[in-house]
Amino acid sequence: MPKYVIERELPGAGKLSGEQLKVLSQASCNVLNNMGPQIQWIQSYVTADKIYCIYIAPNEEMIREHAKQGGFPANSISEVSTVIDPVTAG
Repeated sequence: MPKYVIERELPGAGKLSGEQLKVLSQASCNVLNNMGPQIQWIQSYVTADKIYCIYIAPNEEMIREHAKQGGFPANSISEVSTVIDPVTAG
């Protein structure tokens, strides 16, 4: 199943409180539960003004539908072609 990186522009994301991040996470999980097991949220990285999310889904359209249902931005969706790490250097 393809893996995607989603860039969500959210001004002030890095200043969100733990409680605000919890509410966002719960909203995302609720939508995912309704959409079924084909789409999975792996992890997200919060920066000053953006959140970068890693998802597994059968296609980009499903990622966009998740964003639409959850009311989240999905400014950029990129399919991951390869994963590298320090072991790749060896």
